[in-house]
Order: sequence, then structure tokens, then C-alpha cells
Amino acid sequence: MRQHPEAAITRIAPWSRRALPPLLAVLLGLWGLERRGSMWRDESVTWQVAHRPLGGLWELLGQVDAVHGLHYLLMHGVFLAWDGGLWALRLPSVAATALACAGVATIGRRLAGERAGLIAGLGYAVLPPVQMYAQEGRSYALVAAAVVWATYLMLRERWAAYGVVLLLGCWLHEFAVLALLAHGFTAWRSRGWRLAAGAVVALLLPLAVVSARQAQQQLGWLGRPAWQDWVAYGVLAAAALLLARGAPGELVRVALPLALLPPGLLMAVSLFDPWYVDRYVLYALAGLALLAGARLAPVRDWWPWLAAAALLVSFGFWSAWLRTPESRKDDVLAVAAAVREQARPGDAVVFLPSRRREWLLSSPGVYAGLRDVALDRTPAASHSLQGTELPSPALREALIESPRVVALLDPAGQPLDPYPREAVKRQTLAAWFDRCSVTEVRGARVAVYARPGGCGGP
Repeated sequence: MRQHPEAAITRIAPWSRRALPPLLAVLLGLWGLERRGSMWRDESVTWQVAHRPLGGLWELLGQVDAVHGLHYLLMHGVFLAWDGGLWALRLPSVAATALACAGVATIGRRLAGERAGLIAGLGYAVLPPVQMYAQEGRSYALVAAAVVWATYLMLRERWAAYGVVLLLGCWLHEFAVLALLAHGFTAWRSRGWRLAAGAVVALLLPLAVVSARQAQQQLGWLGRPAWQDWVAYGVLAAAALLLARGAPGELVRVALPLALLPPGLLMAVSLFDPWYVDRYVLYALAGLALLAGARLAPVRDWWPWLAAAALLVSFGFWSAWLRTPESRKDDVLAVAAAVREQARPGDAVVFLPSRRREWLLSSPGVYAGLRDVALDRTPAASHSLQGTELPSPALREALIESPRVVALLDPAGQPLDPYPREAVKRQTLAAWFDRCSVTEVRGARVAVYARPGGCGGP
């Protein structure tokens, strides 16, 4: 006789049920953690910045990336304790995701019962975006854990602890403050919540003021939400509203605003001032998982469970793809390996555009063997992420004097930066050099240039 999933869940011991969501998150996080030895450029920024001395890190944050400052300080401590490469870079996100899964399960258990909590916690763990950022050396999984546990503390009316945990999330990434608006739908009548919310906003203001000055440099690469973003939000909203039907009212009042308000508000604001990236509000998926857990827990028919199983199969293919280098925009370690193969000692190197210097900054052994002819001041000396470059005339002369140049380029078809320095690099290479070879790697091209007649020489 077939056993119903609900009965199977009930037969698991309570302590085992509560351990399952974080355990699943850890197992999924450790699966393919190194992504075949790849690292994309955002993670490279974390790696190279967190390896700077504390004084240099502090000076950097006064110029750029203050929004990620607390995460860089945390990772600085991690690398001081254990400089374990990709594992050290990503394990904090794995641990944070496990903590978030435990928090989702705890909220679900409090608002809708033991089974609902278990399903919600497991459901959050298997969501592909959650798996993606569980294996990324950035702050988003940590922010999600802070928001989830702040939500639980709100339900317990532990206002001092609530304020501290949510403020921690906001200092890890200030768009966590959007969770405060979602919490307001549940707790706005509570004087304790209003005091805690006011304290969070007041203590976040210094970071907001500094990061606002850096916003153009920090977010200038963003465009307005694309149609794919609106479709994804529409699917999220439809799923959340459908799951909310028949779910316990108290859970709906907590989960539905958390699922819909942060991404919806950020997308609306981005129609005027582009700020939206889905990972900035990753924590909204906790609301969706809570609604799914509440709706599935009392189900006695088999077809919803079969539909959920079919969905998990599709998630499985997505999950496997997330463990490949192809799941990210580029692979800085593959770029460095291609440069190592193509370059000769003493070759000049030039980055088009200059922000692609990040591709080599996390491979100092490769970078040190080349002459960065465009560089004026190093990232550390200029208190910047990728350093500053020479004025256009000096840059042009430095390139012309180089017999052989390794150029790191964006993929073909990408828009060309219109800035004068970038135009000078392109024009000088075209006018004074022959292109000897082009090697395409994930998200980049490595081109070797030589003065006329120099391509075939030893």
C-alpha cells in the first residue's frame, strides 16, 4: 500500500524534521561548490578586495563599494583565518543559506504547523536562485538569512533583537531595508516595531549617504528592468497569490508582502532610476516558500505532490547547470589561464574596457608577469577597484612602444565603451599592430597583437 507523503513526514522524529532543511541546504551547497574551478568577476572583486590590508580596505570603501563594505570585512576575516581559495570564498554563503532554510522552516512551523514548516524550509533550499547564490562569494545569501531571522523575531516581538538582525542585513546590502516595508504590513500597529524600524533606518542612514554619493559609479551599468524581469515578477506574483488562497491568514500577512513588495517596489523605482537586479531581493523567495509550505501541508490528494515532483525534476536540470562555469557571465580564472598560455614574459597587457582588469587581479601570479602599460595608479594606491589609467596621449605612446600586446576584450558584439581612453586603445591597436590570434573563453576574448611582421617570431 502506497504511503501518503503527509504520513511519511509525520513519521519523522521532530528533531530530524527540523534538521532536514539546513542539512539539505548544506548538501546542495557543497555539491559542485568549485564550479569546475571557475570564478566570475563579481566574486573576483570580493576575493581581491578582501585580501587588501584593513587600512586599504577602509580607504576603498570611502570611494566605492561601501554598500558591500561589511561583507568585505567579513571575508577579510575569513581569509585571515583560512585562505582556502574557492571554498573559503563560498562557504559563508553555504552556511548562510542553511541558516535561512532553518529560519523559513521555523516561521512556517510557528504560523502553519510542523509539516508546513518542513515543506517550506525544504522548498526554499531547492529553489534554483537560492542554490545559485548559496555558491557565490557575495553577500546575497547572508542578507537573506538576516531578513528571514528578522522576520521570525518580529513574530516573537523581540524588538531589540529584530532591529539588530535586520540592521545587520541592511549593512550587508542596504536594499534589505525593503523588507522593513513588507514587515510593516504585519506589525505596523506595534509600537515596538515602529521603534525598531526607526532605529534601523536611522542607523542605516550613514551608509545610505555614502553609497548615494557612489551610486552613479556603483550602479551606472544597470538598465531599466527588461521584459524578462517583468515576466519573472509576473510568474512570482501569480504563484504567490495562487498559493495564498486557503493558506492560514497570519502566514499570508507575513509571507505575501515579503514575496511581492521588495522586488515590486525595486522594479517600480527602477523605471525612473535603474537599481533593479533580482539578486538584490533574493530574500523575497522566502515568502514564496512559506506560502508553498502552507498550501502543500494539508493536501491529501496525490496530484499536487506529483506536480511538485515534476517541478523538482526540472529544478534538478537547472541545478546541475548552476554548477557549471556557463551559469555565470564570465570566468576570470579561465581568462587568466588563457593569458598564461598566450603571453610571453614581459608582454604588455591592456584591458578593453579598463574595468576588465578585474579578470587578472584575482590571479596575481599571471598579472605580475605582464606590463600593464595603461595603468597609472594601482587599485590599492588609487583606493579603487580596478585602478586608474594614464591620460590618452601617454597611454597611446606606451602602447606604441610595446612590441607585443595581450589585449583582454569583451565578447564580440558587446557595445564598445565610448570613453576617449577606450577609443585610443582600439585605434592604436588597429593602426600600429597586427592581430596574431584571438582565444575565446567564457565571457571574454584574449587577443595577441604584435608590431607588423612580429606575429610569427619566437
